[in-house]
Amino acid sequence: MNRHAIQSAVRIAGLVFVGLFAGFLTGILVLELSLRQFSSAVYAQLQQAALVGLPLLASVLLFPALIATVALVVMEFKTKDRGFWLVAGALALLLAALITTLVVNVPINVAEGGWNVMNPPADWADIRDRWQLGHAVRTFAALAAFGALSVAAVQQPIRRRSLQQAPA
Repeated sequence: MNRHAIQSAVRIAGLVFVGLFAGFLTGILVLELSLRQFSSAVYAQLQQAALVGLPLLASVLLFPALIATVALVVMEFKTKDRGFWLVAGALALLLAALITTLVVNVPINVAEGGWNVMNPPADWADIRDRWQLGHAVRTFAALAAFGALSVAAVQQPIRRRSLQQAPA
């Protein structure tokens, strides 16, 4: 495989994983906003159920997205063109999503995992609101990263093998 083919494959992988991660976070955001009308017990129970598998899915999507985006930044570093800055911006946005996750959402997830679902803490709504705000930040960061990668991909020149036809 030549350099351009590898770069194209990495670009596609980045778009797929960043897009899936952004879509995953968007789905969770919609679910979380829907939960605002339910009681503390319903909220606590759903959060504990979500903690069973969703953090693993988030990791399975985010880490390949980060790896592919880092690889694109490295591959395009020499160009310093608009595409490079879009990819670098996407990486910064993904890192912002990761940092928000680690600083805001994970500590709250750990706390919620220990809640008594029939008797959540008195300040459960404040905790929910902090989690949802952090989640909204990381969701919008992931969506913006996907947008930046998409624009960068569209701006890349299309490289096709020249098809030379043999004289008939």
